[in-house]
Amino acid sequence: MKLSAAAALYATHLENVRRLSPATVRAYRSDLRDLAEATDDGVLREIDLESLRDWLWRATQRGDARSTLARRAASARSFFSWAHEEELINTDPSLRLVAPKRGRSLPVVASRDGMRQLLDERREIAVDGDPIHLRDHAILELLYASGMRVSELCGIDVDDVDQDRATVRVLGKGAKERVVPFGIPARDALNAYLVRGRPVLLARSARATPAVMLGVRGARVGPRAVYTIVADALGPVIGADAVGPHALRHSAATHLLDGGADLRAVQEILGHASLGTTQIYTHVSSERLTATYRLAHPRA
Repeated sequence: MKLSAAAALYATHLENVRRLSPATVRAYRSDLRDLAEATDDGVLREIDLESLRDWLWRATQRGDARSTLARRAASARSFFSWAHEEELINTDPSLRLVAPKRGRSLPVVASRDGMRQLLDERREIAVDGDPIHLRDHAILELLYASGMRVSELCGIDVDDVDQDRATVRVLGKGAKERVVPFGIPARDALNAYLVRGRPVLLARSARATPAVMLGVRGARVGPRAVYTIVADALGPVIGADAVGPHALRHSAATHLLDGGADLRAVQEILGHASLGTTQIYTHVSSERLTATYRLAHPRA
């Protein structure tokens, strides 16, 4: 079997069995397509460790970043491990494949005061009752209050929201469902939107939708639109041009830990499969603590 044919089967496995996101599957496809090109789409059983090392070396010569090399090595290891389990190959050539460890930069977060000012301003703008202003205020409040991913926000339906308990049911990565709490300001903003904003937007569409967040024409809002909403609102607060919705998730997690939340509780709220992913926010908190100490202590 050719490598490209096996890679196609693996992509189907990732989509239907592991239920990975489309973006993650695309990344695997891209990495394995690059490997197939580097090996002239050779026979899967003939690819060995040296072939894989040569593939990564060529990527290094192209100037690929360490993070790209690390991801491609991980993609190869995952693919060949699956191929070995499926008995498409006799031995796994990727077992001793290593790549440079990716550099891990700390996430950019907004300050508490900056977030408070931003959300207060958005609340004032939404007072005019414009359905888009109401929606945008609810989006910002809910993302910051819950720490949910943008894809999760776009996917929630009206029945997923429990306003009495101030919780929302979301479908995360790997089709894993969890219930996330949110606070009173987010509940007020969401209620105002559901009562006065969403019906107006829904009336603009010929087809009814259960989605909570709607676009200008009444259909379910997409991630790209939410990205623009958050970038426009949060960019001036953080002082960065390329600020996406994940910055609100980073800020929510950091502020929870700053306030004394348990690390495992934050892991559950964010929907991280690994505690190690959540631990990066402890580094953000410690850096902020160190900066405060250096500014405030006379002997710092």
